[in-house]
Amino acid sequence: MLASSWSDTVRDRPAASVVAALAVLAAAGLAGLGLRVVTGRTRQLRTLVLAIAIASLGVGAIAAVALGRLMVLDAGEARSALGVLAVTAVVAGVLTVIASSPLGRDAARLEEAVRRLEAGDRTARTGVDRRDELGHVARALDELTERLDSLERERAAIEDERRRTFTSVGHDLRTPLSALRAAVEALADGVAPDPERYLRSMARDVEALGALIDDVFLLATIESGRLDLAREPVDLGELADEAVEALTPAANVKHVTLGLRSPGSVRVDGNAKAISRVLRNLVDNAIRHSPPGGAVDVVVTVDPTPTVSVVDTGAGFSTEFASHAFEPFARADASRTRATGGAGLGLVIARGLIEAHGGRIWIEPSEPDVCGGRVTFALPALATDGPAVS
Repeated sequence: MLASSWSDTVRDRPAASVVAALAVLAAAGLAGLGLRVVTGRTRQLRTLVLAIAIASLGVGAIAAVALGRLMVLDAGEARSALGVLAVTAVVAGVLTVIASSPLGRDAARLEEAVRRLEAGDRTARTGVDRRDELGHVARALDELTERLDSLERERAAIEDERRRTFTSVGHDLRTPLSALRAAVEALADGVAPDPERYLRSMARDVEALGALIDDVFLLATIESGRLDLAREPVDLGELADEAVEALTPAANVKHVTLGLRSPGSVRVDGNAKAISRVLRNLVDNAIRHSPPGGAVDVVVTVDPTPTVSVVDTGAGFSTEFASHAFEPFARADASRTRATGGAGLGLVIARGLIEAHGGRIWIEPSEPDVCGGRVTFALPALATDGPAVS
């Protein structure tokens, strides 16, 4: 009946039908523009949802009036339609308020998390679990906050390491500089009992300063990723033998027995100077930490990969020190004196040089009631003909 009324009305009153349709479209357009204004000014999402529902029902009421004017609906039907729309508006309002409560709550959580993040609270999380666009935004914000929190911790760690680096470098520079100053003053005042001995001591201090500065620059190069080593086939067993021969006098002074166990020629693709530096540093550390009458062994193996272990009979390494031994300025002996060793850069430089070869270096913590320490590094075997053992 209604369909025939529609067609009859359009056929009999085309102009009025067009005007009514345009009026409904105009009402819908005005309602949309009004909702855009509300969207920009409302403070609560539930208000926006309620406004959309009421605007939709308002456009429906205008459509009902237009149908009544076109006589598609008689007066009673038009009043009934308006009554239904009024009841629907009330019900829609109640449903909107109830259904939009979680939406408003989650939006408030999102706003609170953003404000806490602005205030510097990196632990702020939205706690929103939704599958719609608001949930996507909440998850993205939580991930961003976690990333910022991680970066903040990394920045704090880097800043702390930077402070410790400057403190340690300053301490290690101060000792030889103080000795140099005292020696220069003694020589200038003519009160040095043995000028030749003073000059030899000054030369050693200058050499120590140069070595520390070189180590700092090398460490900076390693950590910046700019270390480029020229590599060629080298004999790991021969480099170990040279390190043992060079440090035997130092071992004799401390009455430490220095030995080498090697299967012979163990070929690797590496930089001879860098590997020799690592070997001599590890052996020198082992000698200094071995008691008089102790022993230091350099053990070269080839199976399953070329490996060198420096084993001593000293106090060994605690589990706590082994966990951060390869950090800059880490020292097993907390007292920083010239007699107990260098600046604490040897192991971190050794790690950088070994890793630049594609190898790895590690410390084996000492077992309870067992004396001795062991530092081991492994290098990739020579890719061309493999390690030759004689």
